[in-house]
Amino acid sequence: MSAPSKSLEASLSMQEQWDNSMLGGANSPWLEHQYEQYLSDPNSVDETWRDFFAKLPMVAENAREVAHSEVREQFRQLTGNSAARGSASGTANAAGGAAELKQIYVTQLINAYRVRGHQLAKTDPLKQFVPAKVREVRLHENGLSESDLDTVFKTPSLEGIDQAPLRDIIAHLEKCYCGAIGYEFMYIDYTPQKDWLTHRIESVASSPALNPETREWILQRVTAAESMERHLGSRYVGQKRFSLEGGESLIVVMSELLRRAGSAGVKDMVIGMAHRGRLNVLVNILGKNPADLFQEFEGKRKESLSSGDVKYHQGFSSDIKTPHGHMHLSLAFNPSHLEIVSPVVEGSVRSRQDRYGDKNGEQVIPIAIHGDAAFAGQGVVMETFNMADSRGFSTKGTVHIIINNQIGFTTSNVADARSTLYATDVAKMINAPIFHVNGDDPEAVFFVTQLAFDFRMAFSKDVVIDMVCYRRHGHNETDEPSVTQPIMYKSIKALATTRALYAEHLAEAGVVTSSDADRMVEDYRQALDDGKNVAPGVMEGLDEAPETAVDWSRFGGTDWKMDYESKVPLAKLQALATSLTTLPDGLVLHSRVKKIVEDRRKMTAGALPLDWGYGETMAYATLLDEGYSVRLSGQDCGRGTFAHRHAVLHNQATLGAYVPLREITDKANFLVIDSVLSEEAVLGFEYGYATADPNTLVIWEAQFGDFANGAQVLIDQFISSGETKWGRLCGLTLLLPHGYEGQGPEHSSARLERFLQMCAEDNMQVVVPSTPAQAYHMLRRQMIRDMRRPLIVMTPKSLLRHRLATSTLEDLAEGSFQPVIPEIDELDAKAVDRLVFCSGKVYYDLLEKRRENEMSNVALVRLEQLYPFPYDEMKSVIKQYPKAKSFVWCQEEPRNQGAWRSNRHRIERVLPKSVSEVEFAGRAPSASPASGYMSQHLIEQKRLVEEGLGLIPNSQSH
Repeated sequence: MSAPSKSLEASLSMQEQWDNSMLGGANSPWLEHQYEQYLSDPNSVDETWRDFFAKLPMVAENAREVAHSEVREQFRQLTGNSAARGSASGTANAAGGAAELKQIYVTQLINAYRVRGHQLAKTDPLKQFVPAKVREVRLHENGLSESDLDTVFKTPSLEGIDQAPLRDIIAHLEKCYCGAIGYEFMYIDYTPQKDWLTHRIESVASSPALNPETREWILQRVTAAESMERHLGSRYVGQKRFSLEGGESLIVVMSELLRRAGSAGVKDMVIGMAHRGRLNVLVNILGKNPADLFQEFEGKRKESLSSGDVKYHQGFSSDIKTPHGHMHLSLAFNPSHLEIVSPVVEGSVRSRQDRYGDKNGEQVIPIAIHGDAAFAGQGVVMETFNMADSRGFSTKGTVHIIINNQIGFTTSNVADARSTLYATDVAKMINAPIFHVNGDDPEAVFFVTQLAFDFRMAFSKDVVIDMVCYRRHGHNETDEPSVTQPIMYKSIKALATTRALYAEHLAEAGVVTSSDADRMVEDYRQALDDGKNVAPGVMEGLDEAPETAVDWSRFGGTDWKMDYESKVPLAKLQALATSLTTLPDGLVLHSRVKKIVEDRRKMTAGALPLDWGYGETMAYATLLDEGYSVRLSGQDCGRGTFAHRHAVLHNQATLGAYVPLREITDKANFLVIDSVLSEEAVLGFEYGYATADPNTLVIWEAQFGDFANGAQVLIDQFISSGETKWGRLCGLTLLLPHGYEGQGPEHSSARLERFLQMCAEDNMQVVVPSTPAQAYHMLRRQMIRDMRRPLIVMTPKSLLRHRLATSTLEDLAEGSFQPVIPEIDELDAKAVDRLVFCSGKVYYDLLEKRRENEMSNVALVRLEQLYPFPYDEMKSVIKQYPKAKSFVWCQEEPRNQGAWRSNRHRIERVLPKSVSEVEFAGRAPSASPASGYMSQHLIEQKRLVEEGLGLIPNSQSH
C-alpha cells in the first residue's frame, strides 16, 4: 500500500469509538480501502467519507511506503485521547468529532444493507430457510446503539431520504433491501451501474406505487398462468406437461418484458427455455393456438416431420403488436439437455443483430429461462457467460430468468445440488446484477422485471432474475415428490396458490372483488375451450412478411444432385487473388507469413501449384464477391491450427492486424474470430447463428477434430436431427482436422464413425476432401446450392502442404465438386485386378507406395463424399475395370472406427454381382483411436498400406 498523501494524526473522538465501531476489528481493511480509493480519486468515495478524509492535513509527497499494520495504527490514533488535549475547546471538538464519526457509521450501515441485505430478504414463499444472521447490519457492529435511533442523520448517499431519524433510515433500508426482493450488485466493478441500481431501488423502496389498472393486469396474467395448467391437468390427466404451478409469476415476467421491449422499439426477441412452464409460455406469451396444443396431447403428428418431438421440446414463433410496430418472437426448440439451448439462442440473436445492423443490441434481445439446479450444475452456462462480452459472440446483454424450484429434479436437496450460496452465483463471473425475488409476490416480480430490462438496455449487459418459487407437482405430473421430500411437500400442499394470494391481496386493497377474480378464471377457461388465442397482442394472419424476415422456402431442397452453377471465370479468380495479396503500406509481416503471401502471388501467376490454404481462401473470396457473408470461428482459426490459413495478418511492427478478405467487397461481411476456449458453447452459438441466416457460410473449426467430443450434445441433438425433429434447416459447416500423423489418440481422429452412425434420411453431408480444388468446390457448393443441411468435413493436417495434394487455377475455374475421384494415373483398365477404395490422407500413402513398386494392377478410387453415399458415381468407376476381382476398403482408423462399419454395406451394394463382399485393410480393432507411440504408428501405417495394395496378406480382410 502506498504511503498516504495526508497525515492520519488528527484526533476526532475517543479511543472507545474506534474499538466498538465498524472502523475497528475486521472492518479496518474496508476503511483502508476507502482511503486508498479517496487518494486515487476523491469522487470515487461517498460524500461523507470524502469530507472526512479532506480534513486530514497534508504530509510530504515523498513519504515512504508503510505497512498495513502501521496504517491501521494511524487510524486508531485518529480516535485517540481527546483528554490529552486538555482544554474545553478540545472537549467540544471531540464531541463534534464523535458526531461526525456517527454520521460515517450511518453511511457504513447503508452500505451494509446494500451489500448483505439480500440474505435478510423474504424471498422464499415456503419460508423454509432460517434468516441469516448478518452482523454487518447490527447497530453495535456499526458503532451505533438504540440510543441513536431518534437521532437525525443526513443521508446524502441514500435515495428517497435526505435526512431522517436513524429508525426511519433503517426502516427505509429494510424496505429497499430486505423485503420480497434481495439484490446482489455491489460487487460490480463499474460504479455508474451501481449508482443506477441504487437510485432505481431506493427511490421507490423496491415497491413503486402501481395504479389499479396495472395491478388488475398483473392478476390477469397470473390467472392465465394458473388456469392454463389446471385446464390441461383436468383434461389430460396423468400426461406430462411440466407444469408451471408454483411458478406462475413467470408469465408476469414474460408479459412485462414484451410490453417494455415493445415500448423500447425492440423488433425481435429470441427465447430459450427448458421444459418447466414451456407449454404455458407457448400459449400465454407466444400465442400458440390452444387447439393445436390439445392435438399434440392427443397424439396427432405433423406429417411433414419424419420423427417430430415431444410437445415440451417444441419451438414456436409469432408476431405481436407494439407501440413501435410489430415485434417478432421466437421460442427456440430445445432437447432434454436443459441448458444447451443457451448458446444456441445467443447465436440466433447475434445473427439477427448482424443482419439488422444492430451493433448496440437495441433491436434484438435474448431471453434465457433456466432452472436453478441446471443453471448451477451445467458447465455450458459458464461457457455461455464467458462469451457475453467477447468479440464475435456478444449480444449486448441477455435477460436471464431462473425458475428457482429450490430443488434439483425431485430428490436433490440444495446441499447436494451446488456448493454455492445461490444457484445464480456463476453469473457473478461477469459482474451481472442478480435480483432474487419471491415468486408469490407478483408485484415484486413485476418491479424486478422492469429493473432488469431497463438495466440491460442501459448498459448492454447480462442481468439475472432469480424467481424463487416451488414445484407444486414435483418434476412432472407422474412423479410423487413427497416420497423423497415429505416436509417440503407438506408445506406446498398447505400453501394457497400465487393467484389466490394475490387476488385476496387486491380484494383487501379494494382493487378487485373476489367475484371479479373468479370471472377472470371463467373467461380464460372459456377461451381455451373455444380454441381462441389467449396471448395478448398476437398478430394472426399477417398480410405480408416483416421486412426483417428471412425466406427459407427455397433452401428446403431434398435432391442432393440438384443442378447448381458455381464456376468462376479464371480472370475473376486471378483478380480476387491479386487483391488478397496486395497489402497496405506499413504492414510488416512475420518472415514465415511473408513467404506464404509471396507463394500465393506465384500461385496466382501459375508459377506454383495451389495449396490448401489458397483453395480455401479463394472459396471465401468468391462467395463474398457474390454477396454471401462468411463467419469462421474456432480456437485458432485466424491463422489455422496448422498455420495454413493466415486469414488475419498481424503487423510485426505495431499493434494491429489486417484481414484481406474483409476488403473484397462491401456487399457481404467476412468475420474470422479466434473463439473462447470452448467447444460446446461455441458450436451451439454457431448452430444458432446458422439456423437464423441461410445467406452466411457459418463454419466452426475444431482445433483438432476429436475436440468435437466436447460438443457432442450439439451434434447428437441439434445438428444431426434438428430437421427431422423440428423442421429446422441449418447449413452449418464443421471443419474437423483428421488424419493419422503419429500424434497420439487425441490428435488423430475426428471420430468419423460417430457422424456416419447418425447419418440417415439425407440429414447431413460427411465429406473428406483430398485436394485444394475439392475444398474450394465443396465450400462453394454449400452456399450456392438451394439446400441448407449441415456439412461435416474431415479436413487434413499433413495434406495442407503435401507435395502431391495440389491443384491448379483451372481446377478451380472449370471443375466442380467430385463425390468420387477415379484413378488419376494412366493405367490399363483391363490390367487392373484390384480396386482399392479410400478417403483422405491414406490415399497419398497408397499412391506413393504403388508408384514406388511400379504396380499397374491396382487402381485407387477416392470416396470424397461418404454420406449421402454417391451410388451412381461409384458404379460408374467400377464399370471401368471389368477384370477387377478384389475390392478393398483401406482406412487409417481401427476396424471398429472410421467409415468401415457404416459404409461397408453401401460399397457392397455397388459391386459386381459376382463379388459378394469387400475386403478391409486398416488397423486392428482398438479401444483407443490411435497409438501414442510414433514407432508403433509407423509400423501400423506401413502394414495397412501394404495390405491395401496386396503386397502382404491381409490379416483381417473379413
